[in-house]
Amino acid sequence: MPNQPTPHSTPNTTTTHLQRVLGMPSLVLFGLAYMVPLTVFTTYGIVTDLTEGHLPGAYVVTLTAMLFTAYSYGRMVRAHPYAGSAYTYTQKSFGPHLGFMTGWALMLDYVFLPMINYLVIGIYLHAAFDMIPIWVWILAAIVLVTGLNVLGIRMVSRMNLILIAIQIVFIAVFLVGALRAVAGEPLPSLTAPFFSDGADTSKILGGAAILCLSFLGFDAVSTLSEETHDPRRRVPRAIMLTTLAGGVMFIVISYVGHLAFPNWQSFTDVDSAALDVMKHIGGAAMAAFFTAAYISGCFASAMASQASVSRILYAMGRDGVLPRRFFAYLHPRFRNPVLATLAVGAVSLVALFISLDLASAMISFGALVAFSFVNLSVIKHYVVDEGRRTAADLVKFGVVPAIGVLLSLWLWTSLSGLTFIVGLSWVAAGFIYLLGLTRMFTRRPPELRLTEVELDDEAEPGPAVRS
Repeated sequence: MPNQPTPHSTPNTTTTHLQRVLGMPSLVLFGLAYMVPLTVFTTYGIVTDLTEGHLPGAYVVTLTAMLFTAYSYGRMVRAHPYAGSAYTYTQKSFGPHLGFMTGWALMLDYVFLPMINYLVIGIYLHAAFDMIPIWVWILAAIVLVTGLNVLGIRMVSRMNLILIAIQIVFIAVFLVGALRAVAGEPLPSLTAPFFSDGADTSKILGGAAILCLSFLGFDAVSTLSEETHDPRRRVPRAIMLTTLAGGVMFIVISYVGHLAFPNWQSFTDVDSAALDVMKHIGGAAMAAFFTAAYISGCFASAMASQASVSRILYAMGRDGVLPRRFFAYLHPRFRNPVLATLAVGAVSLVALFISLDLASAMISFGALVAFSFVNLSVIKHYVVDEGRRTAADLVKFGVVPAIGVLLSLWLWTSLSGLTFIVGLSWVAAGFIYLLGLTRMFTRRPPELRLTEVELDDEAEPGPAVRS
């Protein structure tokens, strides 16, 4: 942290820092809330149709790929346990210019993920209560989620616990109902959902690329490094646990769903195939329960994603890349970047006008840029800068992240033309802003000057809440 007063402090007062209140359970729950355990049903029909009934097999491939990138995030957290995620890691490894561009691209991921949640909330609630327009539900969700984030990260953590619990209850009911449905029918092949005779490997790999979106969220844990006790140890473990737990959950849910409803060719509509599965397992009551649980998951994801992006904006504002007076402001009572949180809520109003397809395209582009540079940052930091080149080090810091880079680049081959048009346009806008910030590269953009030490629990105006 720079040795200068923040906008709300004076030279005679203690600088306000982010508050270290999160433990391992809260970190993992935060990541799972961001990922939304029920997101497996968002692309259930689309990927099942594409892979010709091998959705669980595609999830195994995707989980394998994501674990490499999760490993790289963990390595970079150990090196730089600060808020900022891929932006901080790239800036520290490759300099402020590439750091800025990575952070700018990452905004596509974090800013538009809340929008997707708000859109889905509006769509489902409007379907249940069609007398109320979609925009009313969207606006109400934005106001509620923004308000909870203003109250602080502990409030978000507590709400996430409740909303995750609702999803876990539904998943348990779904699994029991699905297994009961399987028991009442001829036993299907237990291995067919993963791979069967005549399966098209290229289609399974194509489905795996689409499922990359299901894992967006494990990286969000890294944005809470400055609000975590012992971040160098806990955050890397939480990232891997979040990725593994989410992946196993996706595999189990999709596997049981395929066993209970193997006739994927009879989906009424691949976009809403989850409702066919629910009705087959438990009728209209199960379908209604699914809708309620999925909406609760979207609320949890919206809260987690909005909290994450506000902290990335805080890191960039503290750096001076974004206006410091606004984005680096920490509320003296709530101890969080309130103005950045409100800014995210204001930008989320675009959900009233944007399409779900366009928001998804932006997220895909930003996420893969971030994944690629985080993997590259591990190689640059450990192998190049620190010179760690023993055989074991080259495997840990060279080979493993290199595989992560290649897998990220391979996933790019599945992106649509619209994704590249929107993504490259956003990057171009960021590059123009960077030109102005650096006066045509005649001066360096501001750099993060952080220390590992932030506010101790004893300095809080009250007892700390430990998870």
